[in-house]
Amino acid sequence: MTSRIVVTGGAIIRDDRGRILLQRRSDYGDWGLPGGGMEPGERIEETMIREVKEETGLEVISYELASIYTGERMKYTYPDGNEVVFVMFLFNVRVHLNGKLAEDERTLLFEDENNESLQLMFTSLDEIEIDTINKVQKPVLIDLIQEKQGILR
Repeated sequence: MTSRIVVTGGAIIRDDRGRILLQRRSDYGDWGLPGGGMEPGERIEETMIREVKEETGLEVISYELASIYTGERMKYTYPDGNEVVFVMFLFNVRVHLNGKLAEDERTLLFEDENNESLQLMFTSLDEIEIDTINKVQKPVLIDLIQEKQGILR
């Protein structure tokens, strides 16, 4: 079976305490960064902005390219057996959070139409349980925790 290449745009969204927004996805039940696949004709930043809006309800104020992940670690097999290799563009993203957080000041209040997000929660890097992170996004979160630098990963 040949693998398809899927280009994705993802967002590293930090709150004013430096915590990162993690999304628990309904399709896999594991955690990762908001983002998703590019549609034909989109620029990668448009993909990221659209996915952030769809999955979190947040409007992107500004962004900058943080890193691009390619290669063997980005291989993923879906439950139906389809194999893909992700080319993942990640952006550092600023959003307005005023009035968007629950009383716990961690949970983002949003219900998306497609129910892609089971939970949206700001988590500090030292609280992240790496075993709960989506397989393909583990290298990303490990790099964030270890403060790795450099665009190409």
